[in-house]
Amino acid sequence: MHQHIEWDDPGSASVMQHFKNDPNHYGQPDPGDIISARYQGAMVRVKVDAYRENDAVSIGEVVAIIDTHGGRHKSHHKLEVGHIVRLPDDKRALETPPKDDD
Repeated sequence: MHQHIEWDDPGSASVMQHFKNDPNHYGQPDPGDIISARYQGAMVRVKVDAYRENDAVSIGEVVAIIDTHGGRHKSHHKLEVGHIVRLPDDKRALETPPKDDD
């Protein structure tokens, strides 16, 4: 069973929007690919196990949770590294660099 997650809206970091006009058409993720999304302000990396083309959703394992300063965590709110999650294409986000403290 997977952990139900309410992913953050990717906003300007949307993978789908970024590649919308790409002439090479950005394809769906394959098993083993690492994709990312935002959850409660943290960046989450998911290793794809399967892709459901009919509803444009990746299913995979959370392999990293990274805060805005680049720190890695084993958990964040109700999400933990190792959880199996569903990640819709429209919630996938490009990763942003860590914030500087300066």
